[in-house]
Parts: sequence; C-alpha cells; structure tokens
Amino acid sequence: MTALPAEDAARPGAPDSRRPPRWLPRALFMAVLAVFVGVFAWYALGQLRALLVNLVIAFFVALALEPLVVRLVRHGWRRGAAAGVSLIGALVGVVVMMAMFGSLFVQQLVQLAEAVPDLYATIQAWAAERFDVVLPESDELLRQAAERFGQDVASGTLLVGTTIVGGIFATLTILLVTYYLLAAGPRFRAAVCRLLTPNRQTEVLRLWEITQLKVAGFINSRLVLAAVATAATAVFLLVLGTPYAFPLAVFTGVVSQFVPTIGAYIGGALPVVVALTSQGLPQALGVLAFVVGYQQVENLVLAPRVSAQALEMNPAVSFVVVIAFGAVFGALGAFLALPVAATIQAVASTYLRRHELVESDLLRDPERLRDVEAPDALRDASRRAAESREDDER
Repeated sequence: MTALPAEDAARPGAPDSRRPPRWLPRALFMAVLAVFVGVFAWYALGQLRALLVNLVIAFFVALALEPLVVRLVRHGWRRGAAAGVSLIGALVGVVVMMAMFGSLFVQQLVQLAEAVPDLYATIQAWAAERFDVVLPESDELLRQAAERFGQDVASGTLLVGTTIVGGIFATLTILLVTYYLLAAGPRFRAAVCRLLTPNRQTEVLRLWEITQLKVAGFINSRLVLAAVATAATAVFLLVLGTPYAFPLAVFTGVVSQFVPTIGAYIGGALPVVVALTSQGLPQALGVLAFVVGYQQVENLVLAPRVSAQALEMNPAVSFVVVIAFGAVFGALGAFLALPVAATIQAVASTYLRRHELVESDLLRDPERLRDVEAPDALRDASRRAAESREDDER
C-alpha cells in the first residue's frame, strides 16, 4: 500500500491527518447550543403553560362572542363598545348564576353539616342492631380527625389562598385578552394577513371562519343539552317532591354542560344534598341514581347525536375525541375537544382530494331479501293469474 506524500498527510482533513477537520469545532458548538436552546424552550413552555391555556380559553371565548359583537356593530354600535357590552353581559350572567346557586349551595351544606350527627347516630344504631358492630362515637371521630389533620390546616389555608389569587389573576388575563381580541376584530385579522401572501391570506381567513362556525355550533349544542338536562331533572325532582326543583334543575343542566370533566358531579351534588337534608336518605339515593343514569344516557345517546348534528361529526368520533383530548390535555382538552376536532375535520375535507369509489360489495349494504324476492313473487303471481285465465277460457 502506497504511503501518502508528506504534504498531503499534513493537510487537515486528509485520511491519515491527526488534526480534526476545520468544521468539527463549529459543528460541536452548534450541537451544544441547540441542546441548550431546546432545554430552555422546554422549560419556558412548562413555565408558560398556564398562560398558554389562558390564551387558548380567551381565543375561544372571543370566537363565541364574535357573532353578538357583529350584530351590535350592524346596529350602529362602535366596535369597542360592542365588545365591552358583550363581554360584561356574559360575565354578569355567569356571576349572577354563581351567586344565586352558590348561596343555595352554602345553605344546603350548612344544613347537611347540622344533620350529619343525627345521620351518623342512625347509621351507628343500624349497624349495631343488624350486624352487631359497634361504631366509635362521633366525638371520638372528631378528636381523631383533629389530631390527624390539624397540623395541615395552616398549609391547606395557604394553598387555598394561593389558588384563589391565581384564579383571580387567570380570570383577569382571560377577560383582558378576550376584550382586545373582540375590540380589534378585523384589525387583528388584517395584521395577521399582512404577513402572508394573498393565497395564504385566503386560507387563513377561511380557517378562521370555519373555526368560528364550529365554536358557535359547539356552544349551541351545549345549550341544547343543558335545556334537555334541565327539563328532565326538573320533572324528576317535581315528581319526587324535592324543594327548589326548578333552580336545582337549571343549576344541574348548566353546570353539567359548561364545566368540563367534573361538571356532571358538581351539578348533581347539589340536588342530592338538598334531597338528603330536606327529605331523607332514600330520596337522596333516588336523586343520585337519576343523576348517574341520566349522565349515562346523555354521554352515550344524546350528546353524540346533538354534537353530530351541530358539528357534523360522527357520534362515535365525537365520543372518542372527547375521551382522547381529556386524557391528553385534561379538563380544558375535554371541553374544547369537539370544536377543535370539528375544525380539523372541516379543514381536511376542504383540502384533501377525494377519489371515485371502486365497485365492491363492501362499500354498500346488501339489498333486503324482500326486495330481491319481490320480483320473483310478482312473476309467479302473474303466471298463476294467466294460467287461471287460460283454464277459464277452456
């Protein structure tokens, strides 16, 4: 094997050179820099997760209120005033509903706390009589609970205070961003479109319009389901004789539809507590059974059908999408799953190319046996009629 000349061996990058190529230090530096940038971006996204969630909520709230703002603008309102009135009106409605049912909820919790000792005494006597089991006295249970959880009261209070402050800050952020999106309106869309080519502008505006239509359809479907849940709950509570039947039904219907994931449990808890404190344990168990049964009917029958009509989605797809988004993105994902999935489906149906179908029995249902046998039956009947006429003529 021939050795390389001395000048070739000394040249950097030669096969037998002992010096590394000139590009290697730069490549190593860029690789290390890319790793640090990736780690920083991941950390920043983790820290800004709450802010990103608030921005997403504000965006969807702005899309939901946009039709009302446009209607006010058409009637001569200025854009900023229409945005402020729409946002404040929605906020006042939410606050009034929470205040109305919140006071009722607190009253029922107080009554439940007052009734707990008597209820525990009843259970204690029943367990001793039926199973010969002696349950500890209520005072002993309270003493043990105070010893076990008394040390966590201060930290729990601090955690509750921090959560309240964080919730207030998040609410203010959502309201502020929502107002700016509503007040800007066309100017915000124009600012985005100025950064794009005309073809891209058309696509972005079409996507914006599709998203707004799907969000409006989602809100309408939630309102329909809330109305059905309110009516069914009101009828059941009136038949059972539970007090405050209509307010409790409205609370159950609204909260179960507009509070993601745990809304059904919060909405059904208040009627159960009211029935327990005002009527007794059997009625409370009846209300609980109704709430659980209705939720199953709604989740498996009503919600997929209504969502399919409002969002033009298959009921099975709607059900699977809600479960998948809730598992990946939590409560917010479960609430926004349907409009997001419907938007993706609408965009895909717009841009994906469709092809002609081939001939196959797997692409259509078979014909009914009655339809296949009908022509043969008609031919047999006509043949018998002809034979009978021939016999008559003979």
